[in-house]
Amino acid sequence: MARIFLYECKRLLWNKFFIGLLLVLLFYGWQVLTGATILGVSHTAPFSPWSFGDYLCRMLPLLWIGSLFFLSFFTSGKARRAAVLTDTAPMWPRRYALARCAAALAGTALLALAALGEAAVFYGRYFSWYGWGELALPALVTLFPPLVFALGSGWLLGRIRPWLLYVWMPLPFVLMALPLPEILGIWNGSFFTRYPLTLGELDPAFSLPGPVVMAQCALLAAGAALLVLRTGKSPAGRS
Repeated sequence: MARIFLYECKRLLWNKFFIGLLLVLLFYGWQVLTGATILGVSHTAPFSPWSFGDYLCRMLPLLWIGSLFFLSFFTSGKARRAAVLTDTAPMWPRRYALARCAAALAGTALLALAALGEAAVFYGRYFSWYGWGELALPALVTLFPPLVFALGSGWLLGRIRPWLLYVWMPLPFVLMALPLPEILGIWNGSFFTRYPLTLGELDPAFSLPGPVVMAQCALLAAGAALLVLRTGKSPAGRS
């Protein structure tokens, strides 16, 4: 299984698409950092968890698209035709699916790490600030649940119809344009720009309301469940 995982990672990451997406991500991220994050949000410092969370929310649509593009390598017509051969191999098809999901997750994680690394360079270069421990929680809360959900829901949709992945890609852009309630405010960044103003303090400590925590946990659980359910199905006739 390790060999399959390494092969799929090489296929996903060693191609023009990944390099192009990475360059676009870094270029856009630097524009956000130098054009918006440097000003801070809601009267907080540029390197506060609130400003950092706002930056990650702006990066989330590109990371979402990247994760779905990775899945498209495995759900395309070509991949389905190849699955006819892999299904006859002695290894369980479930292991192929798990290896491919792991490769897509690794590719998505690398894109997310690139966005985080760029922010680290920005904070160090402009502010000589290196207190990354304070930003770990907003990073996990902002990126992990939606990206796991992107992989889980994308894997389901791609197995139904490959073109549904492309229909699913604009979802974060649609949500960013909608006036979402506070419980879903991480999707469009409004949580990081509005909630600090309700705390009655200047540059308040980072905190999460209970409903927001529950919403993110539900999103993470849904994404993980979809991944497990789809990869756990065995073809008819195997036992």
